[in-house]
Order: sequence, then structure tokens, then C-alpha cells
Amino acid sequence: MLSYLLRRLGLMVLTLFGVSIAIFLLLRIVPGNIADILFDSAGMIDPAEKQKIVAELGLDQPLVVQYAQWVNGLLHGDLGYSYVSEKPVLDEVLPRIPITARLAALAIMFAVCTGVPIGVISAVRQNSGIDYGLRVFSLAALSLPSFWLGLLVLMAFVNWAGLLPIYDKAPQTWGMAILMYGVPAATVGLRSSALIMRLTRSSMLEVMRMDYIRTARSKGLSEPAVTFIHALRNALLPVITTIGIETAFLFGGLVVTETVFNIPGVARFLVEAIRWRDYPMVQNLVMFIATVVVIVNLIVDLTYAFVDPRIRLGS
Repeated sequence: MLSYLLRRLGLMVLTLFGVSIAIFLLLRIVPGNIADILFDSAGMIDPAEKQKIVAELGLDQPLVVQYAQWVNGLLHGDLGYSYVSEKPVLDEVLPRIPITARLAALAIMFAVCTGVPIGVISAVRQNSGIDYGLRVFSLAALSLPSFWLGLLVLMAFVNWAGLLPIYDKAPQTWGMAILMYGVPAATVGLRSSALIMRLTRSSMLEVMRMDYIRTARSKGLSEPAVTFIHALRNALLPVITTIGIETAFLFGGLVVTETVFNIPGVARFLVEAIRWRDYPMVQNLVMFIATVVVIVNLIVDLTYAFVDPRIRLGS
């Protein structure tokens, strides 16, 4: 188990190193930089002034030096200053992380708590009316664009409840918090729920045809025991993979949802930073999202070892 963990940790470090290089280089390949934007927006025409801005921002240094300074700052907790707001990057990013984390956590909780049980029901009741209805519903949920569904939810709340569940300030009560976070979380989690439901169903159907399931039934075990103790646990490995992928996707892919519901989270702020070519902000936000993805993958790998003894004992 220890060697398995060490291999995964080593792979995580190598992945983060490669991602940091890709983030740094890709951002420099994009035409235009923050000096051009600041120069043009201020209406300056003196090239000497522009060169002064480039020097102040450190853009005249070799890429290797810029990359080394950035990584050294990351390791020491110094993420630099935003070129646009002229504030420390940490001061801009830290207040937004809990907002996106709450939204992503609620969305994945909704997806898991609805997708897995519904998938099990659909598999147990294969080819029944319930199964066909759930499969049609999952296909519809997978087909709905999140921004369109979000707009429909907003219009429904305005029409039926006279409320607009958008984020205008930090919620002061539990009711407001549920409204401000729960509604967008359920909206964005619906697609993940449908995906988890379909994968749970297909994995359960495959497992329930195995010989050990027939053996368990022949021993007189009850159907719930066969379904949830023997079948579901062995069907969870591909489902855990999907849950991990969806968790990582939700944390960095909430741009549309945060925009529709006016949520000041990390994903929405990242788009604004990219538009301004704010190098420190974009680099650190993307690196943060990449770190979350890698950590989630590590948690998924460790969950594999917990669920499947073959991985734990074989390592």
C-alpha cells in the first residue's frame, strides 16, 4: 500500500511540473500581452513609456527567468500582484475559492446522491417502464446545455415564486444560502447526475450477470443484500472514476453557471483575467485548478485501493 501511495504521489508531482510549464508557455504564445492592453487602453503613443511598462512587469526578461521566478513564488506562497487591480493575487483569489468550492461540492453531492441510487433502481428494474422512463430522463438531462437550463430555472423562479436566485451578496441565513447555492448546484449537477446514473446502470448490469451473484442468490441471501453488498460494491470502480472526473470538471468548469447566476467564483474570475492577459492571475488560477484536478485524481486512486482489495494487496 505504501509503494502504491508513493508512486501516485510521484506521478502527481511530475504532472504538476508538466502542467506548470504548459500553462506558462501557452499563456506567452497567445498574441498580445498586458503591456499592450495597458498601453492601448491608456491611449499612450510613446514607445519609451511602453518599454518602461514592460520592464516594470518583468516581461523583458528571458522566459526561463520568468518561469523560475513564478515557481519560486508558488513554493513560497508569493503569487505576485495582479497587473490590472494592482492587488496581491492572494487577496483577489482567496475570497473566491470558498464560493466555487461550495458550489462544486453541492453539485457533486447532488449528482452522487441522485445518480447512484437511480442507476441501481434502473438496473434492478431493467426493461421495465421505470427503467425506460429513467433512461429517457437521463438522455434529456445530458442533452440540455447548462446555460439554457440555468436561464429556464431563473425564469421559473421569477414566474412561480417571485424570486431571483442570483448571488448579489453573501447570504445571511441558511434559507438564503440554500437558495443562492443549492439552485445553481442542482442546475449544473443535473448533467453529472445523469452521467453517473447511466454509468451506474451499465456497470450494475454487467456485474449482476457474474457467477458470484448467482452463487449469492443460491445461498439464500436477500435481494437487497445481493444488490447493495455484492453487486454495487464491485460495480463502483468505474463510477468512482466518473465522480472524480466530474468533481474536477465542476471546480474549473463552472464559468457558465457562475455567470448566469452572478456568482463571484474562481471560474468566472478566470475568464476576466484571461481577457486582460493578467499573467500572474491567470497562471495562478489555472495552476490552482490543475492542482485540484490532480488531488482529486489522487483521492480517486486511493479510493480504488480502499474499495478493491486486489489493488491494495497487489501494490
